[in-house]
Amino acid sequence: MSREDYKKAYKLGKKDYQARAHRGVRPTLKVLDDIMPEKGSYSELSLGLVQIPTDRIVGTKTEARSTSFAGNFMPILQEDTEFASKWSNLSTSHVEEGIRTPIKAYEYMNKFYVEEGNKRVSVMKYFGVVSIPGEVIRIIPESTEEKENKIYYEFLDFYRLAPINYIWFSKEGNFAKLQEAVGKEPGEAWNEQDLLTFSSVYTRFSAEYRAMGGSKLKITPGDAFLAFITLYGYAAIDETTTNELKALIEKSWEEFELLQEEEGIDLKMEPNQEKKPLLNILNPLITPKMKIAFIYEKTPGTSSWTYGHELGRLYLEQTFLEEVETISYHNGNQDNIDELIENAIEKGCNLIFTTTPSFVQASVKAAIAYPKVHILNCSLNTSHRYIRTYYSRMHEAKFLMGAIAGAMAENNRLTYIADYPFCGTIANINAFAFGAKMINPRAEVYLEWSTMEEVDIEERIRETGSSCISGRDLVIPDRPSRFFGLYHMEGGLPRNLAMPVRHWGRFYEQLIRTIMDGTWKYDDDPSSTKAINYWWGMSAGVIDVICSRNLPIGTRRLVKLLKSTIRSEVFNPFSGVLFSQTGMVEEKIDQSLLPEEIMTMDWLAENVIGVIPEMEG
Repeated sequence: MSREDYKKAYKLGKKDYQARAHRGVRPTLKVLDDIMPEKGSYSELSLGLVQIPTDRIVGTKTEARSTSFAGNFMPILQEDTEFASKWSNLSTSHVEEGIRTPIKAYEYMNKFYVEEGNKRVSVMKYFGVVSIPGEVIRIIPESTEEKENKIYYEFLDFYRLAPINYIWFSKEGNFAKLQEAVGKEPGEAWNEQDLLTFSSVYTRFSAEYRAMGGSKLKITPGDAFLAFITLYGYAAIDETTTNELKALIEKSWEEFELLQEEEGIDLKMEPNQEKKPLLNILNPLITPKMKIAFIYEKTPGTSSWTYGHELGRLYLEQTFLEEVETISYHNGNQDNIDELIENAIEKGCNLIFTTTPSFVQASVKAAIAYPKVHILNCSLNTSHRYIRTYYSRMHEAKFLMGAIAGAMAENNRLTYIADYPFCGTIANINAFAFGAKMINPRAEVYLEWSTMEEVDIEERIRETGSSCISGRDLVIPDRPSRFFGLYHMEGGLPRNLAMPVRHWGRFYEQLIRTIMDGTWKYDDDPSSTKAINYWWGMSAGVIDVICSRNLPIGTRRLVKLLKSTIRSEVFNPFSGVLFSQTGMVEEKIDQSLLPEEIMTMDWLAENVIGVIPEMEG
């Protein structure tokens, strides 16, 4: 049988050799000596005896040992050679008693290159052995700004906590995310049982993933695994049967395909203007009454965010008296969100809005399980194929608020009160600051965070002497106050000047009309795997600014003019030369920041006095 095995391995080697040669790439094994960093620019670390994942062994240490094998480690020398005879004898030994002698190898960028034992590796790869024992020396290059180098250094940090070398990622930050996904604190070491459990879970997943064609995707199995356990939970996946695991992987496949996209989001900046076919207009379909669920994290009486969405829900009921029925769920959290979504589906809801970013994973799980139910999550810049997400361009309103503040602040000092630094908050702050500076070049914005308990914001406002303050956007029923929107302090009392408006009712109305008239499907390109995000603003009528009669007529006219230029997209608040606290962000006067740059801002405008706090977890 050993000679027969060699013949089969030889055919596999020649096929791989020819395929690589046809593609214009090296047809034989990679050589570590050819890609090693220059002497003095790396260090060596002996790892001792470790289990080397077979699929991470990609080449040899020296050129002399490489030409006997194709790039897949299968032999390419004729059957009558001494090499073939030795390979066949090793094949026999492996079948009869197993090959136990460790190889010697070097690890570089978490890929392994054999110094001694190439034929052993070839035989064991042929027989599909998962891992091979080996004495390993790690080559550690100097730290650089290159992406692969950064990922490798993240791997080194992870390896110190969990000596796992068989998982790899294609994106920065994923090793830290894996640590969190398996329930470990940053810097927490794994014990022996943790390692055994992880090996079992990952091996089961990767085997099924590859069996379904995962190797054809442009991501690593580790990328897919991280997305999978983030979605369903590491502990839950550990408890699944093989059939359940297969079914979940199959249902989640579009999520894996989405990971391949460099830009995984299809951003819809305006409502769909696709015209309906004339036949549908003349003969509209009689559609059943829509039943819509709204799931809130808090209650309308205690949260301005929830209150705004609740006003949107009530607006829908008034707009679609005969066509729509809505129900709402309050006080959702990570412990009950799955149950709330299930309950809504059981009650016949065919459209569900989960109104906070923290519900996105539960939304995706439910959408995979119930493909006929439309589920939308209110979040920004979120990549998930099975749901659609939506958010509003509030920074457009904040720019106008800043312009008003700049005009009304007689001492050039403004205060902006923010809550959490995510989902567009940084863009809102900067738009406010740029708006103020456009009207008043000397305007300074003192940034305060309402979620920082150790800070007395009222005292800070007194200390800075700010005359105009941007506070909470909306007053909630249980906490009536005049400290909202933009207000001017006079004698210790607020004088309201303007307030920004998120008109969620109009947002929901336009989304629902696309479902009713059949244009919902036009947003989805069947050939694309990108996630669909709706990010609408003033041009869609979902963002506005209401001015107080306390404003001078000239200021009101200015706001009206600016509003019309933003609405018609003649002007972008983030256009022209822009400066941050640390330097120039945009240098061209005729350029605007891209939507993705606005969504992911991590800097503050030069006239902002304050910092972005770090978020725990």
